[in-house]
Amino acid sequence: MTRNTTSLQKKYLGVSLTLPMKLKEDMNPLLLQVFRSVVWVCSFITFLPWYFLSGAGTNLDRARRVKARSVSGRPAGPYRATNRAGGIHQKLVWSLHLGVDTLDKVMVHGATRFPERDCLGTREVLNEEDELQPNGKVFKKVILGEYQWMSYEETYQAAVCFGSGLAALGQRPQCNIAIFCETRAEWMIAAQACFIYNFPLVTLYSTLGGAAIAHGLNETEITHIITSKDLLHSRLKAILLEVPRLQHIIVVDSKPTSWPGFPRGIMVHNLVAVQELVAVARRQPLPSDIAVIMYTSGSTGIPKGVMISHSNIIAGITGMAERIPDLEYVQCTRVVSFPPETDTYIGYLPLAHVLELSAEMVCISHGCRIGYSSPQTLADQSTKIKKGSKGDTSVLKPTLMAAVPEIMDRIYKNVMTKVEEMSSVQRTLFVLAYNYKMEQMTKGYRTPLCDSLVFRKVRSLLGGHMRVLLSGGAPLSAATQRFMNICLCCPVGQGYGLTETCGAGTISEMWDYSTGRVGAPLVCSEITLKDWEEGGYYSTDKPNPRGEIVIGGPNVTMGYYKNEVKNREDFFVDSNGQRWFCTGDIGELHPDGCLKIIDRKKDLVKLQAGEYVSLGKVEAMLKNCPFVDNICAYANSDQSYVIGFVVPNQKQLTVLAEQRGLRGSWEEICNNPDMERDVLRIITEAALSAKLERFEIPKKIRLSAEPWTPETGLVTDAFKLKRKELKSHYQDDIERMYGGK
Repeated sequence: MTRNTTSLQKKYLGVSLTLPMKLKEDMNPLLLQVFRSVVWVCSFITFLPWYFLSGAGTNLDRARRVKARSVSGRPAGPYRATNRAGGIHQKLVWSLHLGVDTLDKVMVHGATRFPERDCLGTREVLNEEDELQPNGKVFKKVILGEYQWMSYEETYQAAVCFGSGLAALGQRPQCNIAIFCETRAEWMIAAQACFIYNFPLVTLYSTLGGAAIAHGLNETEITHIITSKDLLHSRLKAILLEVPRLQHIIVVDSKPTSWPGFPRGIMVHNLVAVQELVAVARRQPLPSDIAVIMYTSGSTGIPKGVMISHSNIIAGITGMAERIPDLEYVQCTRVVSFPPETDTYIGYLPLAHVLELSAEMVCISHGCRIGYSSPQTLADQSTKIKKGSKGDTSVLKPTLMAAVPEIMDRIYKNVMTKVEEMSSVQRTLFVLAYNYKMEQMTKGYRTPLCDSLVFRKVRSLLGGHMRVLLSGGAPLSAATQRFMNICLCCPVGQGYGLTETCGAGTISEMWDYSTGRVGAPLVCSEITLKDWEEGGYYSTDKPNPRGEIVIGGPNVTMGYYKNEVKNREDFFVDSNGQRWFCTGDIGELHPDGCLKIIDRKKDLVKLQAGEYVSLGKVEAMLKNCPFVDNICAYANSDQSYVIGFVVPNQKQLTVLAEQRGLRGSWEEICNNPDMERDVLRIITEAALSAKLERFEIPKKIRLSAEPWTPETGLVTDAFKLKRKELKSHYQDDIERMYGGK
């Protein structure tokens, strides 16, 4: 199949590495020249001493070095990470610490080496209030206190007691147990208990619908489930009769202590009560035993359970840890409220997602503290934080954080909106500092003066001490990545991995400030490119090899639970006994060994005229538009254009409606044809600025008055719309936008 010259063959996902992303400098040319002259003089005076003291030259050399090479010498690979001397790693790395080959030993290692060090932290809830909104809705607001900490020794003992209690309730080694709970300290304690007692842990997203939850519990034959009070009442209680094997529900909340109204044969317990039970001695797991059966989000159909062994996760976190510099002992000269030798990680993403679970296991293996949060309490401006009180990042002051692009896009849009509202002097100063810092970053230099005077307030949004930000789960736009580098004053390590590879595949190095790429293979894995003839991607392509990304190594999981058909399709074992996973993603390997994701096999739609559109690319580009909170691009092969379903930003759209003299409810504003036309025009301008081709830009849109939620069946935990379900949900709108066809 051959594509025409306007196809994706010449247009990749993301923004070109050479694309300028400067902000517009709207000021008097004479004043601009004076400013640049002053900056030049200051830079000249301070350059030499700063250059040698800061190690800028070393960082620039690191960024430019070849980070991976083909083991075979062929363009298809396999590609492995290079060592500091530039040679290829002869063997893939599978273990972090000597003798630590199962997850229970990771916790033992932490408790033995750092017994008194803070491990898991939770903020105390001081007060809860109902706050009436102007639209009549009532939002629950909280006032939170300081973090209360459990030491590594206390965490280990709590896990041992809980595991013993589960065994006393009849849970047997190598028999599945489920956890369906929000991200919190009790989740990790429960997981550690299961690792210690060799109970394979079945994880389910808290955003899954009732049918998907019941499917996962029944497929894995669950008799015991760990959950929270809120999720028990809001999600689980309605499906209990659909899970006939279920006998015990363990609630992690301390209150209430009695649970009336549940079906006969199901007992409900509190975590504390279970910890007081005593059972026989535990059976230690083997590296090859299943540690986790992690159910995917179900964005492409029924959720699949991925079987992950202890050795798989150990290999994955080994590869991830190698890419985070100075992980255990941070060279910290600032006066801060926590011991300077340790990192602090903020945990708020779903622990049922492999990215968050792996990140927290990396922290535990290195003695870092983990303070728990949620998207609703993360920052001072978060939805559940009462005005005037502090969000979690302001109190915790984390140094490490994992984030999905959705969160970072939101920060980017909010800050840039505030910049537009600044006075002309403030805005000019911000723009000049932004562009100056971007120029210096491309040379490998830092800008401590700009960081202190201009970006300190933006940096404080995440506590002010962030040193590494890891992005995963979806492609991060170049504009957002560059913004985070500049305004949050920390590197963004963009990673690529899947549940089937323990989240480990590639991570960009922290001194590599290029955008649109996901870095080189980790030391635990290797990558090969498989030709995809139908899409026109070949390892022999020029200037760089391209093809379907296939990941191999000890981090590649055991396969899908009770799904041999998919296992044969997606996994294989080579002649050396190494497992490989076919990702379905299309990648391009650059000369320095870094990978760029350029397409996805299941995400391409061929339009009527023969052009190929990557719907995920269109969405990633348009999510940076201030008027867009979420968007789903849609296209049919028998049509000539793309359409879009948009959740608009309420603040921006309301202001636009007022300017147009429109009145009415939020639903009426969204359903107004004039507003649809205005938002479409704005989106089109944003698409052209992002260098999308004309055929990639949505020609018609529909505004959605309510956010997509799990209850509608239209989103997953990664905030992605299910296109298969969208077609049935919005069938009338699709037909209307395609002219009734």
